[in-house]
Amino acid sequence: MSAPRTTAPPGEREAVTAVPVRHHGRYIAAVIAIALFAAIIHAFSQGKINWGAVPDYFLDRRILDGVGQTLILTVLSMAIGIIGGIILAVMRLSKNPVTSSISWFYIWFFRGTPVLVQLFVWFNLGLVFEYIDLGPFYKDEWSDFMTPFLTALLGLGLNEAAYMAEICRAGLLSVEEGQTEASHALGMSHGKTLRRVVIPQVMRVIVPPTGNEVINMLKTTSLVAAVQYDELLRQAQDIGQTSGAPVEMLFLAAVWYLVLTSILSVGQYCLERHYARGSSRSLPPTPLQKIRATLLSVRRPKGVTA
Repeated sequence: MSAPRTTAPPGEREAVTAVPVRHHGRYIAAVIAIALFAAIIHAFSQGKINWGAVPDYFLDRRILDGVGQTLILTVLSMAIGIIGGIILAVMRLSKNPVTSSISWFYIWFFRGTPVLVQLFVWFNLGLVFEYIDLGPFYKDEWSDFMTPFLTALLGLGLNEAAYMAEICRAGLLSVEEGQTEASHALGMSHGKTLRRVVIPQVMRVIVPPTGNEVINMLKTTSLVAAVQYDELLRQAQDIGQTSGAPVEMLFLAAVWYLVLTSILSVGQYCLERHYARGSSRSLPPTPLQKIRATLLSVRRPKGVTA
């Protein structure tokens, strides 16, 4: 920022006029970005796509059923993932070499294989286990037991547990060892130390990435269409085949995913602000505060006299 000086009478301080530096590159980049965005919108508008089919089927009963199944699968899979991740993280940090090795192998296997492959394996385990026999409680053929819903739930939930285990382990390791040693010196057991001292502190560390995993899980549920589970994507594909608008229904599914992930993003943002209260003196600005600050910076005068 340049600061031209003005002459002043002897004995008086010279007035300094601050002139903001012009960032011409920013304006050029903004114009180019807007032009590219407009060109993409124009190309899609001129394509051979029946955009009217999107609002026509947006609130269709089958689509809404698919949205409901997607949300149910997301919640249940994340519940399995979070519970399993906590157990695996504690096992991984255990001094028992057997339990820590089992946890390491589980994480290695489920993180090292694609989710789609795991879904197909669960769906076709009837080739290995012809029957499932739980004694007097349950006995049936594997093909009848492993329904598309159970396949999707196990495939997504058990895979998510491997990722949540690493998130939980990072949170547990973020607590200083001195606090654990002090708890043990007071006579608290290892389990009580985790419940009373460690876990309340690690929540601030694991909540943001867990929120990100929830959003990712919502999108990952689209893979279960391959095992014939009637979630959002499969319902959209079925409507596309019968209505003659397969591509349009894919755009419709994309819009619904954007709506759902946007809602979850708002929830994640609120949780992050809540847990940031104990770690920073000032909370991060809200989107409205950022917009207000941007507008005020645009309207400020070109020169400020100090």
